[in-house]
Formats: sequence, structure tokens, C-alpha cells
Amino acid sequence: MPREPKILLFNKWDLSEVKVKDPGLKRVICLKPVFIPHSWGRHEHKRFGKAEVNIVERLVNSMMHFGKIDAKNTGRMGGKKHKAINIVKAAFEIIHLKTGQNPVQVLVRAIENASPNEDTTRISYGGVVYHVSVDVSPLRRVDLALRFISEGARLAAFSNPKSIEEALAEELIKAANNDLNSYAIRKKLEQERIAMASR
Repeated sequence: MPREPKILLFNKWDLSEVKVKDPGLKRVICLKPVFIPHSWGRHEHKRFGKAEVNIVERLVNSMMHFGKIDAKNTGRMGGKKHKAINIVKAAFEIIHLKTGQNPVQVLVRAIENASPNEDTTRISYGGVVYHVSVDVSPLRRVDLALRFISEGARLAAFSNPKSIEEALAEELIKAANNDLNSYAIRKKLEQERIAMASR
């Protein structure tokens, strides 16, 4: 009886060998095998639905936010998912050439290193607003890590001969190595420092 072919991401990368070390993020980093990271937004109306979306697709989605920094899916990359998929695919090739590792494993390690554990929130008490330190939920930790990584890649490629693919690959490798030159690691440490000061 013929064996079923393995589902490999972009027909190249095996997701079954990728391991998540951080126990807090195990449930929210989805490594479901897919050929192409595109689920047509089926998770949209389900609560916590994005925890079931493949982690590579979530990186692709965050790469589409190419407009004003605070506005989502606006500007010249809004909705251009195929272009974002090609950017991530090329970045994965560069990561594999530079490190010799499975690029999805590098992505997972980068998310684990760049996800902040603490944040601040505003609490109004007797007409006075206080900033109080709070723990961050696992789903939001992944969201923030992906945002920092894609923002770092965008800023590195802006007004620069370096392409967005190279910038993304570099940002992922630096974040995976916990390098302080990484934009994502710097943002995480800055956020945790502010939270620590308002404990």
C-alpha cells in the first residue's frame, strides 16, 4: 500500500520536527502541517480562533501591515497576502542558507525570545490614573512578538538598499539568538523594564 506523502510547508520544510520549548506558548503556537500558509480567514469569528492558525501564516499576516505604524492592513501592503507569502518564503530560504536550520524552528525560537512576559495597564483609582504592571496572556505574547519582528524588518528595509526578505531573515536570526541588536528583543526588554518600574 503506498504511503501518503508528507505535508511540507512550501514543499520544503517539515513542521513535525519543530519543537516549542516555552511551556506557556505551547498551546498558542500552532504547527499544523500545511503546504501554503493561507486559511482564508476562517478563524475570524471564533473566539481565540487565531490560536489554531499556523504560526507561519500569522507571520505572513503581520507582514501585511505595511501602512502607518498603528493602522492595521492599510497602506500599500493591505490585503496583498500573496506578496507577503512570497516575502516569508524567500526569507526562509535565506535563513536556511545562513544557519542550516529549519527556518520554522528559527521562527519559533525568535517568537519565544521576543515575547514579553509583562506589560503595563492604566487603572483609575479615586480620579488618579496609575500605571500598573500585569502579566501578558500567551496569545498576546505571540501577537506582540510577531508585531515586533515584522516592525523591525520593515524599519530595517525602509529607505535602504537591503530588501525586505533579507531584513526579515536577519531580524528572525538575531531574535532567535537573543541578540540585543534585534529590534524585537530591544522592544521586549524596553516593555518589561517599564512594567518593572510600575510594579
